[in-house]
Amino acid sequence: MKEFTIGKNDAGQRLDRWLAKALPLLPAPLAQKYIRLKRVKVNGKGAKRDARLAEGDVLHLYINDEFFQRPAPENAFLALYRPRLTVLYEDGHILLADKRPGMVVHPDENERFNTLITHIQAYLYQKKEWSPYQENAFAPALCNRIDRNTGGIVIAAKTAEGLRVMNQKIKDRELEKYYLCVIRGRMDRPAGTLENYLFKDESKKQVYVRARPEPGCRRAVTEYRTLCTRDGLSLVECRLITGRTHQIRAQFAAAGHPLAGDGKYGSERENRRLGRRGQALYSYKLRFSFTTDAGVLQPLNGRTFQVEKVDFAEEYFPGFRLEAERPGEWEAAPADPAARREG
Repeated sequence: MKEFTIGKNDAGQRLDRWLAKALPLLPAPLAQKYIRLKRVKVNGKGAKRDARLAEGDVLHLYINDEFFQRPAPENAFLALYRPRLTVLYEDGHILLADKRPGMVVHPDENERFNTLITHIQAYLYQKKEWSPYQENAFAPALCNRIDRNTGGIVIAAKTAEGLRVMNQKIKDRELEKYYLCVIRGRMDRPAGTLENYLFKDESKKQVYVRARPEPGCRRAVTEYRTLCTRDGLSLVECRLITGRTHQIRAQFAAAGHPLAGDGKYGSERENRRLGRRGQALYSYKLRFSFTTDAGVLQPLNGRTFQVEKVDFAEEYFPGFRLEAERPGEWEAAPADPAARREG
């Protein structure tokens, strides 16, 4: 018999779903049978599979030992890993990290450990705020993603409640995301709106821009304003209205102004001339603009977070410094004719 006490990050889950996460080696049909036979007790009593668990509930599991997940050897790195993080903000539920270009956010077939989520989990483990050996279902998770070669602000949830609320706010578009990028040439208008439709080719991991709606396409809208130009390049600030895969990269390329260093949507010859590998794109500013109650995240409402510097901006535009946004700058952004060009 094993005993578990439900913590705040596991509260609110159905009993059967908690069991599936806590004992991944236990087959689902057998788990349902054990619940039905009352070999899974909640506060000393049998419970239905859809019973909602509450913080402080005590579970007694009369289940064979071989089904219990033991701490895996690969988790040992959490205590030994030296996390490299730039933390812009942190509270009990949310952490904002400034991801450097070149780092992947999640483990993949090429990188298992040097990822943003790994650094965050090691950081919280060493602060004794999270442990995979104590949490039965929840692990710190990312709420948004950024491409490997794009840098910028990534939101990580430290608790299940923080994850639930932030994911809903992102879905409801109650966050404002701002990017800096360097494009070749200059836009026809210094400020405007790129609005078109993106089709994503999953096999090629690439998107294509269309001027009109087509089956499989999704609407994409980006507001932009040019901050400065120099030597055939423009530094542009973008505000995402929608958040599609490769949205900024594909839209500017379709408008005839690909991002510097972008090997997928730009020119390799021009990138070699610039001596740049990886797109000059940075998610540099984030504003929380909640229109409905945000529960545990309400203190974030109205706050803006910004990185201290963006290397490529200083490299291509010497003397440029990031400044706080001035009111009214985004109020009148006319549509740009380039927005209707088809890629």
